[in-house]
Amino acid sequence: MSANRNLHQAKTNKKDEFYTQLVDIENELRHYTAHFRGKVVYCNCDDPRVSNFFHYFAYNFRVLGLKKLITTCYKNQQMDMFSQHDAEKAIWLEYDGTENETGVPSVEDIGIHYLEGDGDFRSAECIELLKQADIVVTNPPFSLFREYVAQLIEYDKKFLIIGHQNAITYKEIFPLIKDNKLWLGVTPRGKDMLFDVPKDYANELVATKKEGSAYRIVDGIVYGRLGSACWYTNLDYRQRHEELILYKRYSPEEYPTYDNYDAIEVSKTAEIPMDWDGAMGVPITFLNKHNPEQFEIDGLCWLLLRDLEAGESMFKIDGKRKYRRIVVRRRTEI
Repeated sequence: MSANRNLHQAKTNKKDEFYTQLVDIENELRHYTAHFRGKVVYCNCDDPRVSNFFHYFAYNFRVLGLKKLITTCYKNQQMDMFSQHDAEKAIWLEYDGTENETGVPSVEDIGIHYLEGDGDFRSAECIELLKQADIVVTNPPFSLFREYVAQLIEYDKKFLIIGHQNAITYKEIFPLIKDNKLWLGVTPRGKDMLFDVPKDYANELVATKKEGSAYRIVDGIVYGRLGSACWYTNLDYRQRHEELILYKRYSPEEYPTYDNYDAIEVSKTAEIPMDWDGAMGVPITFLNKHNPEQFEIDGLCWLLLRDLEAGESMFKIDGKRKYRRIVVRRRTEI
């Protein structure tokens, strides 16, 4: 493996060490509370001693009406160690709502079990736990996002997870979006999210990166910043069915047709014409407003073009390439 590839892999691994803030979990999960009643929730990338996902579900166990909470992590049980992978045994915890006199779950209230392996979500042990689950909620490793989602689909699980916004364009992920098997969560794509990071990486960010770009300091604590993170789910929610109000009318001057694909260019989602029934190329940010009853998705520009124009991945107008576009069309039966 080359030095450059080693460096890239090291940076990728550090991005996998971003830990979700409780406020971001609360802001998103409040839209799905009805889904959790009577369900088994599995957080399979989470050390319960430091995971805010486990914290949220354990402390809201009765409010949500959960049946059971299961969590596993990758060979790590040490507070403040994150995933340094130096513990002798990986663990899994099972919580059924038992509480002490304070009403707050403690370590003693939680059934602790040791795994034979390292706690990798792909291991046979963790897959057996996955089979018990109704809903999976976690922040999986960004570098393994394709494989992680594929496993959830294979085992037909409901899920609410965080991933990089670029995953929208992955050839393994976009077809799931197109086929209405996966969609974005309520929190708008690209909304700034701050994450806990290991201390050594926090020091590295301060020493080598620009504050406000790669990290932020809040009350003296260094948080990793990812404006590129977003939620992915197959749990339905009310806002997903709100109709996008259209007010503009089509004209060939304002909505030119692409040189290399039979669709018109719509540069802003809010400007989708109300009287055009054909194909339209819209920004990827359209997915924040996508109502599956109002619009159907034809495809992603580079996937649509690969059989039409070898080596081309972008639509063109007057020979100039446009940024990545999703092709959609209005459902006329609404």
